[in-house]
Amino acid sequence: MPVKVIIPAMAEGRGDTHSVLIGYLLWIFGFTGSHRFYFGRPVSGTIWFFTLGLLGIGWLIDLFLIPWMERSAERRYVAGHVDYNVAWILLTFLGFFGVHRFYIGKWLTGLLYLVTLGILGLGVLYDFWTLNSQVSELNLERSR
Repeated sequence: MPVKVIIPAMAEGRGDTHSVLIGYLLWIFGFTGSHRFYFGRPVSGTIWFFTLGLLGIGWLIDLFLIPWMERSAERRYVAGHVDYNVAWILLTFLGFFGVHRFYIGKWLTGLLYLVTLGILGLGVLYDFWTLNSQVSELNLERSR
């Protein structure tokens, strides 16, 4: 008979939500703050966006901070049916077309983003700030 192992993080509805690899991929575009948004740090992500990664110095320091940011994000967000990594890749590269919104099941706003180029970029900025919580809420709803 197989032995069932319960990992405490998984028992609480938590699990693998964010990836160090995806974090480093987004870090390449770090002067935009995308890796900081990905790990749930919207305020510093916005600062990185407007200062080009603190003129590159903060961007280089983040090279060493990404593993810590990943562990922090793992504790804060809920794993589930909607994958954070897919949602963030879609937002980062296709956000102006609303593809990430289609992925998380928000079809109407996805269509709105598609015809307005992400509501002229403001909707995309909003999603950079809130995508982690949107996905976490969806995963909590579906786990009930």
